[in-house]
Amino acid sequence: MSTLNRCIRIVQSLLYYFNLIGLGALLLAATLAALPLLLAPRQLRQPVVQFGISAVCWLLLASLSACRLMYFDLRALDQLNQRRRMLLVPNHPSLIDAFLVLSRIPRAICLMKASISTNIFLGAGAHLAGYVSNRDPHGMFRAAIDAVERGNLLMVFPEGTRTTRQPVSPMLGSVGLIARKAGAPLQTILITTNSPYLSKGWKIWRPPQFPVYYRAELGRCIEAEATASATAASLQQYFEQALKLSIDPAMTL
Repeated sequence: MSTLNRCIRIVQSLLYYFNLIGLGALLLAATLAALPLLLAPRQLRQPVVQFGISAVCWLLLASLSACRLMYFDLRALDQLNQRRRMLLVPNHPSLIDAFLVLSRIPRAICLMKASISTNIFLGAGAHLAGYVSNRDPHGMFRAAIDAVERGNLLMVFPEGTRTTRQPVSPMLGSVGLIARKAGAPLQTILITTNSPYLSKGWKIWRPPQFPVYYRAELGRCIEAEATASATAASLQQYFEQALKLSIDPAMTL
């Protein structure tokens, strides 16, 4: 590595850590600011906090882009702001995927892992926003179905965790069960990137090679089938046909 390239790498790494620290401070400040909303009715509280979470996501991506560390093509997601009563089902190559979607769709409700609800940076905001935890499977299904029946967009990662094999990992049947019980379609979202950054096993404090590119495109809208397993199979087949690779080093914007 040349001296110039080494200096560029050092500057990029410093900017990366600056953004990480800034994100943590912003999340803590937003959490403290939102705590008084615990006293507000759910109908008022949830949209306000959802918008706040979306704004934090947007600010992070805008800062990373301004620092020329990462570039994003997420314009296709804007179309979903006019939709209601459906499941949003993105593939999940990276931990940043939820930020990508929420930055453009403020009113999306997430089905999240139980560990997020106890996270000091994310837990309180997720609760106030009405996100659905998978801590109690029965309660999760009921809350997720209710959220969709009320007309919400529910974001669910159908792989259950970050992708461990290309282009997608096996789909879970739970997403099909929620869609069938709620009588709602599943809008697929195709996320691709050029970097394994924040893929399964990647530590957040480890900088990637920059720049990193992300693109999100709308895929096919799939109707729930008679069984959860059949819906999962349809999703599996579609994602494998639509995505050659979700992490493609040759990808550019």
